[in-house]
Amino acid sequence: MQRYFLTTKQLIKQPFYLDEQTAHHLVTVLRAEVGTQAEFVQPDQLVYLGHVSSINQDGAQAVLDGPLAKSSSSELPVSVSIACGLPKGEKAQLIVQKATELGVHEVIFFTSQRSIAKWPAAKRARKLERLQQIAQNAAEQSHRNIVPVISYSKSLSSLLDETDKITRRVVAWEEAAKQNEKSQLAATFSELQSGDSLLAIFGPEGGLTSDEVAQMQQKQVIVAGLGPRILRTETAPLYLLAAASYYFELED
Repeated sequence: MQRYFLTTKQLIKQPFYLDEQTAHHLVTVLRAEVGTQAEFVQPDQLVYLGHVSSINQDGAQAVLDGPLAKSSSSELPVSVSIACGLPKGEKAQLIVQKATELGVHEVIFFTSQRSIAKWPAAKRARKLERLQQIAQNAAEQSHRNIVPVISYSKSLSSLLDETDKITRRVVAWEEAAKQNEKSQLAATFSELQSGDSLLAIFGPEGGLTSDEVAQMQQKQVIVAGLGPRILRTETAPLYLLAAASYYFELED
């Protein structure tokens, strides 16, 4: 069953108009009719079962029938955010889409020393808007209870300052993998409890410099390896999120 996010609180049994994008997807793309059911996430992250109540020239209306069970939450018990050095081409879209499917809480892109890609200020807002829409589409498809926030930080220093309240921070560094470092990621996971937060930092295609890693270590960021293989910039964040899902959701 398709899931959609509501931007304003709606009352049960009271018809309301769907926003243009949701109405288009539900009625035009999925060919919904009056009576077609869907799931709707309220701004408080609670999920309700509803149905299309009318379709007319003014748009489509829906009605919330009642809440789904609280057990329907699909969020990781630990809030995992990822920070990625600006990647080339369409890799940012891939990272956002797949990370959302894997349960990420926030995706932050930042300019690092070896970033080839540039996000000019004049185009940045539109790019973030596009990535935010990709996150929403992926959150609906994967039945999330929240839409991850997509943001940009102008430098590593800014990123570290903006995330200093996160419970634990790690950096995935290829040199640690080359040195066969295996324990830090699992050790960090073991220190986290439900409700805590984790930030994982990844470099761009050229990787992070030793100076950048040293700067992070001065801010208590833990250097961690992600296994014996060197992963691409778009693969490493997904590896970590999959590992977090296994550890926090499946291992027990």
